[in-house]
Amino acid sequence: MRQFINTKETLVTEAIDGTLRTAGGRLARLDGYPHIKVVVRTDWDRSKVALVSGGGSGHEPSHAGFVGQGMLTAAVCGEVFASPSVDAVLAGILAVTGKAGCLLIVKNYTGDRLNFGLAAERARAQGLKVSMVVVDDDIALPDLPQPRGVAGTLFVHKIAGAIAEQGGNLEAVTEAAERVVKGVVSIGMSLDTCTVPGSPKEERIPDGKAELGLGIHGEAGIEQVDFSTAHDAIEMVVDRLAPQIGPGPHVALLNNLGSATPLEMAVLAEELTRSRIGEQIQWLVGPALLMTSLDMRGFSVSMLPATKADESALVAPVAPWAWPGCLAVGDIAIEPLPDGLSPIQPIPSQNDETRAFIERCCTILIAAEKDLNALDARSGDGDTGSTLATAARALIDALDRLPLADQTQLHRAIGLELSQTMGGSSGVLLAIFFAAAGDASAAGKDLIGALKAGLDRIQQVGGAQPGDRTMIDALAPALDGLPTGLDAAARAARSGADATANITRARAGRASYLSESSLAGHNDPGAEAVARLFEQLSGATAPA
Repeated sequence: MRQFINTKETLVTEAIDGTLRTAGGRLARLDGYPHIKVVVRTDWDRSKVALVSGGGSGHEPSHAGFVGQGMLTAAVCGEVFASPSVDAVLAGILAVTGKAGCLLIVKNYTGDRLNFGLAAERARAQGLKVSMVVVDDDIALPDLPQPRGVAGTLFVHKIAGAIAEQGGNLEAVTEAAERVVKGVVSIGMSLDTCTVPGSPKEERIPDGKAELGLGIHGEAGIEQVDFSTAHDAIEMVVDRLAPQIGPGPHVALLNNLGSATPLEMAVLAEELTRSRIGEQIQWLVGPALLMTSLDMRGFSVSMLPATKADESALVAPVAPWAWPGCLAVGDIAIEPLPDGLSPIQPIPSQNDETRAFIERCCTILIAAEKDLNALDARSGDGDTGSTLATAARALIDALDRLPLADQTQLHRAIGLELSQTMGGSSGVLLAIFFAAAGDASAAGKDLIGALKAGLDRIQQVGGAQPGDRTMIDALAPALDGLPTGLDAAARAARSGADATANITRARAGRASYLSESSLAGHNDPGAEAVARLFEQLSGATAPA
């Protein structure tokens, strides 16, 4: 079991209690554990229409995370992916419903419809006014007679909740909810299935594939598609959404299905707003964890045609911590760089031989990206290859504006380019290396002397010496061997790089934070990159 739980039997009750510990008294739960798991507002005004929703757990923060002023009055929680019982739903209704009545917001699954529906009938038999809406926003399976309810449900919670908070009667709240249900459409995509506590993980989505339209309980989607980039993923989702939405402004909701990182979700948000329906998206909810599927590595997009009244309801302040807000989508604001940081562009000049050499160096590093990442993953964070390849691609793009015919200015220009495009400490050190090489060249040093001056400077600044398990272990011997030719430099670099596999106590760089066992037997990736560069330039063959 690779999950932070105690037992699957106590998972939901312990999670609810953990949530309530920090609710500041605004929320409580009904007695009745473990069969009745209902979270309610403690500050509820029974003269207003109550909103009750819920369903199986595993979709957190839905539904308990949306209980509070301006949204739900109560959430009825079942076990993971299991509908709560009729008694649990009825308990929630009775706990919060006054003369104004209650609206049940139900996702379109058989268990939820039956249990919430029967509870509504029993509540009506006790004289309460209860209405119910069923959310069926999932468009993934067009031939499905009963479309599923997914993240579009959050639009219903928010808009109906705002109207109820403002004192709207049951008819007005229900009418608004029904209108939202009719207008909202959603579809999701994931790279992986979810892990149900206590059950083996279903590995049905192979590497290189994504599943389009899978359900929030891990149900299979409409098809598995080739996956390459976030751009392509959004394009496929938009292809399904576009025919289902009308003209005019819309609000989009970008939902994290569980384990996509904030970095990924921000990229998806950018791609969504730049897509062919992007101009229609005037407001965005998220990206955020809203209605998840445990740890599913995916996202969903919901679209709602936006009236002015809906916009007002969506931006109205609420108490629940899980609601991320509904924010206007606008242009990116760009401020100029502070004085002194705007780059001074060198005067371009052409030299075909120099251009070909730089392109060759860059191509070698780009080709080694995957191997260097894999090597770095054994003893670091797995990004050395990507860092070098990103810088190499940027340098190729910059060739037309570099002073290729002026060695002194070329070194300085390369240093400036790397300082802007290459991340991490490697980018800083190589920028210093080339800047120092440019200074030495201006002082009359030949190419090898200039490069050695660059090496001296990064040793001074970075503090690393040969034997410290860094790229210097390959670079220093390579430069020492360079006066006798590239072949000698390549052999020296390879010997230095391979020696780092036996250095189990690094004294500089990120490897200095790692244990001896994680370093033993693996070349330092920076040193390996230097060795491969010299080997490829000399024509030597790098070891497999």
